[in-house]
Amino acid sequence: MTQAITPLRQRMIDDMRMRKLAPKTQSAYLLHVRRLAAFLGRPPDTATSEDLRLFQLHLVEQGFTSNALNVTITGLKFFFEVTVHHPELMARMHPVPVPRKLPQVLSRDEAARLIASACSPKYRAALSVAYGAGLRASEVVGLKVTDVDSGRMVLRVEQGKGHKDRYAMLSPALLDCLRAWWRTARAEGKILHGGWLFPGQNPVDRSAYGS
Repeated sequence: MTQAITPLRQRMIDDMRMRKLAPKTQSAYLLHVRRLAAFLGRPPDTATSEDLRLFQLHLVEQGFTSNALNVTITGLKFFFEVTVHHPELMARMHPVPVPRKLPQVLSRDEAARLIASACSPKYRAALSVAYGAGLRASEVVGLKVTDVDSGRMVLRVEQGKGHKDRYAMLSPALLDCLRAWWRTARAEGKILHGGWLFPGQNPVDRSAYGS
């Protein structure tokens, strides 16, 4: 049996949709508010600033990391500022400093060995793009054949981080790699005209459906 959505929850959902928050962000914000309600044992909009201070202390005692605490505070900040119009209640919740560590950077030889260990030409080409052009995994899988601009030696990245379009530099070696993968995949019928550069297991010609 599906539980009915309360008017308060629906209002928060509507507030998030109005601002076009990403689905994952919406789910996370709702989770943070549900967690607060469970801690209070009553509706979240009845919380006081002291309740919120005690809730943060509770999360610390539960072993929440600094990042987890901060994203929880961000979700509650949206709820109290936007949905219930009581921003002053957040005055006693405080973001936590997050230790910043240098990332582990692979050497060129280590990166080459990693790419060479991929199980297929497709994954080797995809890893090469991620490493050579500095793309995120979601940006790699979103590439289309038409995003490769060999004339200007760039890759067009649509709706990358922050939902922004951008260009990434394309080296001659990376272009050769992509061309080799395109020839292989094209011969095997894996890349359809104007389709995804790294299609899934069962590529579909979307133009056949008018989309």
